Amino acid sequence: MPTPLYLKARRNHAMAEQDPASALIARTVPGVSSIEAAQWDACAKTDDPFLSHIFLSSLEESGSVGPGTGWQASPILIDGTDGAPVGCLPAYLKGHSQGEYVFDHAWADAWQRAGGHYYPKLQIAVPFTPVTGRRLLLREDAAPEIASGLIAAAEQFVVQNNLSSAHATFIAPEEVPLFEAAGWLIREDSQFHFENDGYADFEDFLARLSSEKRKNLRKERRRARQGLEIVHLTGDAIHPEHWDAFWVFYQDTGSRKWGRPYLTRAFFDLIGARMAEKIVLIFALRGGRPIAGALNFIGRDTLYGRYWGCTEDVPFLHFELCYYQAIDFALAHGLKRVEAGAQGGHKLVRGYKPVATWSAHYIPHPDFRRAVAQFLRQEREAVSADREWLSSRTPFKKED
Repeated sequence: MPTPLYLKARRNHAMAEQDPASALIARTVPGVSSIEAAQWDACAKTDDPFLSHIFLSSLEESGSVGPGTGWQASPILIDGTDGAPVGCLPAYLKGHSQGEYVFDHAWADAWQRAGGHYYPKLQIAVPFTPVTGRRLLLREDAAPEIASGLIAAAEQFVVQNNLSSAHATFIAPEEVPLFEAAGWLIREDSQFHFENDGYADFEDFLARLSSEKRKNLRKERRRARQGLEIVHLTGDAIHPEHWDAFWVFYQDTGSRKWGRPYLTRAFFDLIGARMAEKIVLIFALRGGRPIAGALNFIGRDTLYGRYWGCTEDVPFLHFELCYYQAIDFALAHGLKRVEAGAQGGHKLVRGYKPVATWSAHYIPHPDFRRAVAQFLRQEREAVSADREWLSSRTPFKKED
């Protein structure tokens, strides 16, 4: 695997040609854990729990990423005049394409058949987390060219290490033009999010739905909760035994979906100790014993649903814990939206609307880039048409 090194990242082409000394100096380090928390968070900010030093370093320290996982943490930094990072990329060297939720397996197969080596590649992302957010992490006092410098540094890292490609996934919408201007290929997909349109409570939300859909949702909730107690746990209310229970749920779901869970048991202990105030565990109890649970993270204005599992098969309980209870919590706490993870067209009839997600891809080989660009043009048309059709099928009352 490539080793950490220093890179010269251009501020812009014209300036670099006129004055080579004007190039920004970027560096890679062997993990977010090797950076002071205050320095990383000054760039990452605090509104996104997944970009925080606590979350990313917990992935590293727990062994969820690192040796043997196919994720080698290699964040790229540009330092300011004070010697502290003024810009950061959450970057990883990847030996496979698992845990990304933007699927490039077909690209990998095509490149391998052509005699190339697709892996390792550079992934700019939060591991195992299909959540839109900033990937160009900038300190408040960062000059405008730092963002383009980070993109250029990622490109140089790929070229100098003879990697096949770089992929920035689930990028914030405002970052799309920056990657596009640098010549990266833009990929579009869809997720389903609940938007809080000023609802007072769940009943107010239901009142906006068509009569048939409203009746169906009420029926689902009644059946799911029959004989069960639903509890929300956050902060100091989360105890070690709750993580023991959730680990059982997570293992069951992870084994069925991915063959083996991505996260280690130690990861849950670390985030429980370090960021419990940003976590909501929603449990279903039968006779006081947890039989199912959903793990959520609290952002500045969003509740993020991440994992769920159960030890007892109860009809509609997945929808109750992951979608309806999440809406309850968001409305009670004044949050603007709920993001309940990747895919899942079944979310549509439960009030989660389709929204666009974006990724950016740097492929230096011209023929390979041309083939992928053609694929993405066709895919984008299909994705856009599908999202438009889905938007017409939401359960909300039709406006006159």
